[in-house]
Amino acid sequence: MSAPVPLRIRDLRIEMPVVLAPMAAYTDLPFRRMCRRLGAGLVYTELTSVDGLARDSAATWRLLATDPAERPVAAHLYGHDPATFAQAAAMIEARGGFDLIDINAGCPVPKVVRRGAGAGLLKDPERLYAVVRAVRAAVSLPVTVKTRIGLTERGAPIVEIARAVEEAGADALALHARFAAARHSGAADWDRIAEVKRALRIPVIGNGGIRAPEEAAARLRESGADAVMIGRGALGNPWLFAGCAAALRGAAWTPPTFEDRRAAALEHLEGLVRLAREEVAFRKRSRARFDPETAAARRFRGHLIHYFLGFRGAKEMKRRLNDVRSPADIAELIAALGAAQSAER
Repeated sequence: MSAPVPLRIRDLRIEMPVVLAPMAAYTDLPFRRMCRRLGAGLVYTELTSVDGLARDSAATWRLLATDPAERPVAAHLYGHDPATFAQAAAMIEARGGFDLIDINAGCPVPKVVRRGAGAGLLKDPERLYAVVRAVRAAVSLPVTVKTRIGLTERGAPIVEIARAVEEAGADALALHARFAAARHSGAADWDRIAEVKRALRIPVIGNGGIRAPEEAAARLRESGADAVMIGRGALGNPWLFAGCAAALRGAAWTPPTFEDRRAAALEHLEGLVRLAREEVAFRKRSRARFDPETAAARRFRGHLIHYFLGFRGAKEMKRRLNDVRSPADIAELIAALGAAQSAER
């Protein structure tokens, strides 16, 4: 039984080369904390606007709420202006709590791309180069980039873009093996990741389509990547990281039970409630109309169904999600689902 090879990003040593991808509206602090506890080597925050940080927006800063228990953690940023990127990165480093700055050059959401941010940076490799250079000059933390294998098949070759990112000073590159135009559809092209890995000196993290521990181990081995990144496959399933760690060590792994899932979902919800209660103090407007429990419950709706996919009664739970208004509503849905499992036995 052998130990996995750690991922090294400059001076940062990441023991487990399986990491949690950044996902808007999903990689909140409670979820990241669970993923770290269950074996993720590194976690990333949600997509965070450098423009909002530069304006010192309290709502934007709340997306970067962090906790020592989740480290190492990356601040995942998006925007299009090099100077604003540099300013935001320097502000994050000054506040502390993060281990690296990650630049998003892969978000495929049209309104982000139209502004020249996210995957829109792939249309303008010179701007991406300038962004990386500016951030690298502004901070002493490791600087990394997350991108796609291209905007479309007709875009600039990813190897050329990857080499430019490396030359600009990036310390690692995370590569989602789909074109931005494809969003999350179709098979991930891990041959492109292998190609980029062969072309670069900095670490390459491969991302795309991993939903099982055996897939993570196979992708890591076949692509030659320094680590693999898991996104949607981890939603409602933070135990996937424990399974990946076991697979990389050649050890056995026991999947979570329904009760494990119930406990994790309620822990996650409780963490969101605590964050929402803290948010009240930062709200400059509509404070009186902001109910933390309601806000947390609504935010958790996107997570809830993922915890219980495939269980008897999950379709009925999904149908009733729009009726969720409070943590009590969520507890009631989970209790009903638990009752359905007992009835099945």
